Amino acid sequence: MDLHFGDSKPTDEERAAVDGLLGPPESSWEGADRSDADLRWARGGREARDRRDLLLPGLHAINDRIGWISEGALDYLCRRLTVPPAEAYGVATFYAMFSVEPRPATVLHVCTDLACAAAGAPELCAGIEERLGLGSGVSVERSPCLGLCERAPAALAIKAGDPVRTAVSAPATVQDAVLAASSPDSAPEEPPAALAVPQAGQGGLMLLHRVGTVDPSSLDDYRAHGGYTALRRAFELGPAGVIREVTDSGLVGRGGAAFPTGRKWQATASQPDRPHYLVCNADESEPGTFKDRVLMEGDPYALVEAMTIAGYATGAHRGYLYLRGEYPRALRLLEHAIGQARARGLLGDDVLGQGYAFDIEIRRGAGAYICGEETALFNSIEGYRGEPRSKPPFPVEQGLFGKPTVENNVETLVNVLPVLTMGAPAYAAIGTGRSTGPKLFCVSGSVERPGVYEVPFGATLGDVLTLAGVRDGLRAVLLGGAAGGFVRADELDLPLTFEGTREAGTTLGSGVVMAFDGSVPLPRLLLRIAEFFRDESCGQCVPCRVGTVRQEEALHRIVERTGADAAGDIALLREVGRAMRDASICGLGQTAWNAVESAIDRLGAYE
Repeated sequence: MDLHFGDSKPTDEERAAVDGLLGPPESSWEGADRSDADLRWARGGREARDRRDLLLPGLHAINDRIGWISEGALDYLCRRLTVPPAEAYGVATFYAMFSVEPRPATVLHVCTDLACAAAGAPELCAGIEERLGLGSGVSVERSPCLGLCERAPAALAIKAGDPVRTAVSAPATVQDAVLAASSPDSAPEEPPAALAVPQAGQGGLMLLHRVGTVDPSSLDDYRAHGGYTALRRAFELGPAGVIREVTDSGLVGRGGAAFPTGRKWQATASQPDRPHYLVCNADESEPGTFKDRVLMEGDPYALVEAMTIAGYATGAHRGYLYLRGEYPRALRLLEHAIGQARARGLLGDDVLGQGYAFDIEIRRGAGAYICGEETALFNSIEGYRGEPRSKPPFPVEQGLFGKPTVENNVETLVNVLPVLTMGAPAYAAIGTGRSTGPKLFCVSGSVERPGVYEVPFGATLGDVLTLAGVRDGLRAVLLGGAAGGFVRADELDLPLTFEGTREAGTTLGSGVVMAFDGSVPLPRLLLRIAEFFRDESCGQCVPCRVGTVRQEEALHRIVERTGADAAGDIALLREVGRAMRDASICGLGQTAWNAVESAIDRLGAYE
């Protein structure tokens, strides 16, 4: 096979970065010095293809060490993995956090998305760029949501090296962000996750009760507060019993699709093809969403335990935790938690002495909203561009590596713990008949106490905003993030359930509640949403690839003029929106028009 390698050579540091992940090369075919042994040595076929999934970790290794990915480094990685360079280049250029062009070792990502934009991100960016100037050794990049909306505006500094250094500045000032970029080790320590939970320490919480109470780095502290009770209960019930409990509880997915979790687990467990895989989707990239980050940073062992239960129930012996690349603290805490669980017999070949083997591998994303879609996530793990697959076949039949796969997000999995500890009937009694259990909401924007709130399904939008201390002059609330919809300030009695929001013509989505007062220009906000979808479209299907561009263009024209001149562009927006909703392959294109449509119809955005 002609791989079309170039003539560029890796530097010693680039070679060391790749070899640190893959080990030293075994022959000149993989980049070692040529010897007589090469005449009798070859590797290919299945053995080579089985290493393709190390492409994304390899790209991370180079980017972490150097700060960008050169042609020589990419070619060396391709030789090691027997991946065509053209395909690897397509993968490397797919992700926003990678660069194939030279750039400084330090990159400062400044969030310019919805919550941060409303909190002054444009002025922050301008101040940082003026302060740093050219030749500062820092690349300032305007970034989509960093998942720090409760502390907006936010900035994340990443300094390449061995080891890579990171620093978060939130709420960011020009001075703090410049310090984080110029000297990450000297930047102030990030506040604990508990500060993102205004209810921390209150009684009655089910999902957040350990955040702020338990040391997230201590396995003993986690077990002293009820940790691993649910896993022991799972072993008592057996796989079928666990699935029955989850089914009877009425638990549905918390990522937005609201598919019954028990049905998904049962469908995967019943597949005769082996092996089965479990994938935890921790790539929450929806603007305004940060609940999964708070769970992982404040209670990481809960996710490890919940993944182990899900693997046991569905017959999986390996779980992949796909984590946002913008969550460095969550990465550190989860790596520590997985290592401690493995050392204590809670992961590995014989979990809790029950004869069940299960382990977890973390795979880092690299800045691609589309990878929140389950099949795009599978492609990303496998070493391909993160583009969605057509369905059927569905993941429960052919998912990761073509095998039966169950995929859930962090909040969904953590809900399994109270289901097993309190029992399905007690769990199902919380909330409403069709939306059971507790729900986490990410509240940000024009409120006094932004953060993650836990309430039972059935609480109203007004209840949640009252907890957060909504400010006077509320104009609109965005539910569900950029893929959600706006509701008016006089609709706060809206019940926060899947059925309640559906009947009201909106969506619960991933649990975003973003409040805006009259100081936020709504047309500019809609334009930022359109820019987000334009940037994040993978471009695979025409309705989304073209539609998101046409939507942004129309909104640009509308922002520049008012009155009757906008009527034609609003009609165009409706036509383009219907085409994206009806014909796009995945949820990104299908929902890219939602917020704009709701703003026009419910808020009279351009009247």
